[in-house]
Amino acid sequence: MAAQFGRRLRKGAATTAVAAVAVAALSASQAPGVNDHGRQTAADATPSPEASASDGSATGNSPYYTDLPPLKSPNPSPSTGPGPGGTDATEAGIPATVLDAYKKAETALREAKPGCNLPWQLLAAIGRVESGQARGGRVDADGTTIKKILGPQLDGNGFALIKDTDDGAYDGNSSYDQAVGPMQFIPSTWAWAGRDGNGDGKKDPNNIYDAALAAGHYLCRNNWDLSQQGDLDRAILSYNNSREYLNLVMRWLEFYRKGTHEVPDGAGTLPDNRSDDGASPTPTIPGATAPAGSTPRPGPKPEKPETPQKPGGGGTTTPKPPTTPPGTPSTPPATTPTPTDTVDHLEDAGTAKLTAMAGDTFGKRISTRAETEAGKAVAKVRVRFTIVGDTDTTFTGGESVATVATNGSGVAVAPALQAGEKTGAVTVRATVVGRTVPGLDYKATVTERAADTLVRTGDAALTCAPSGEFANQVEVKATYDGAVADGVAATATLITSADDATANDKGPYFKDADGKTLRTLTGLKTDAKGLLKLPKLYADDTTGTFLLRITTAGGATLTVELTVAAAETSSPSASASPSA
Repeated sequence: MAAQFGRRLRKGAATTAVAAVAVAALSASQAPGVNDHGRQTAADATPSPEASASDGSATGNSPYYTDLPPLKSPNPSPSTGPGPGGTDATEAGIPATVLDAYKKAETALREAKPGCNLPWQLLAAIGRVESGQARGGRVDADGTTIKKILGPQLDGNGFALIKDTDDGAYDGNSSYDQAVGPMQFIPSTWAWAGRDGNGDGKKDPNNIYDAALAAGHYLCRNNWDLSQQGDLDRAILSYNNSREYLNLVMRWLEFYRKGTHEVPDGAGTLPDNRSDDGASPTPTIPGATAPAGSTPRPGPKPEKPETPQKPGGGGTTTPKPPTTPPGTPSTPPATTPTPTDTVDHLEDAGTAKLTAMAGDTFGKRISTRAETEAGKAVAKVRVRFTIVGDTDTTFTGGESVATVATNGSGVAVAPALQAGEKTGAVTVRATVVGRTVPGLDYKATVTERAADTLVRTGDAALTCAPSGEFANQVEVKATYDGAVADGVAATATLITSADDATANDKGPYFKDADGKTLRTLTGLKTDAKGLLKLPKLYADDTTGTFLLRITTAGGATLTVELTVAAAETSSPSASASPSA
């Protein structure tokens, strides 16, 4: 798009001065916030502190398309041919199936993680930058790309070095990883972030519904609220850790927020420029000089024609002779071991006993240290923590996987665990991303919800006439360490005596749904405020004082007195008023 803008300028902008004016016009036309997210210098392409401490990168910091949005906002009712400002209508549109996938992902995240506030326009912005909306919407009826969309192999030659993690299952490469699909997930990230967005029982990174839903969950982890600019920046940087990438995605996000339209599948406009084109990732205009301090990015250009064409299309050019004399032995480039390559094993870094009540956050966190064979700590290594087994315990934020980089002491600290409702043992496995070394398992325990104190919420006497009904119901409040104890299991029993906790066979009783007598109630639970209100009590014809005992998980106990006595009779006073 920026390149198309450049092609339009070639007819009348032959001088550097005119090109510079065009650059200024292009920058001025972008969305609000350009001062915060405008074009940066090459120095700004370094990883940001916020993202370096996060989960790494969904794409492995793979190349991306750098075309800028059109100068004019999308025409809501596009016509064929050029639209407002000289842009093609399809240039501003999103292919129908791709657009549907983004909107369905937004709806799913609104229910699963309402606090994230994910807009579908953010998925559209990332999808535009990563794959040109699945290469212009070249997908089948189920949303799967007609051809696989693969980034270059991440072999450290101008890109990140990520050795194979999936045995080539997703990218067909058993030596190095490659970003896969319309949202460009690397296999090691897809392994835990993948989702089934179209309900076919599979998690396919080449399917736009699966990939869009996975991208939504990825952007919504860490309790990020994407309506807050700081969290939005962090989420985008975690997708591809580059300030220039952040700026570009923000521009497309603001562009799509102004409105867009649907175009047929396969009719979307393909981007022209990529960040690994051998130039600064910022698109340039013919005749303009490169920004001062910009550094060309190495790496292959995508989809070059096999036979170079002469300018104007008049035949082919003659290949240039090699610059290296024949017979000169080639020297393989020296490979510097990465920190990950030096890791020999993982060690526990002093993790305390991990125990929490159901529904609570674990007070302690898992700490793992990456070490060499000699026991030396290794910094800047990504450690993945995965909750395994049948459990609903998660990390805070609702995810079952978290990836954390080791600090200067070689230690990675996992996010806090959030206990689910399933009690028992939970296993968290720590592994090194990008290296095959034995994992390290941590055991955590989820105990049932408990209370240590029970008190009545009222002090009214509980009395009843024989064969009558108690006027007041018994209500108690449960606490644990002074805090509300919600969801705690409780049992209520009308006991024989203070020393005999067996159920009484006479005196007050409860009724079941069929009206039958019950003197023990099980399966009770306190509500969100720690309150428990028992059903109505009834009395048989036995008079006297009786005991109701309530017990909870955790050992809290409360005994309440119940009195069954005949009503006293007295003659009314002659001077009693009607109100008395």
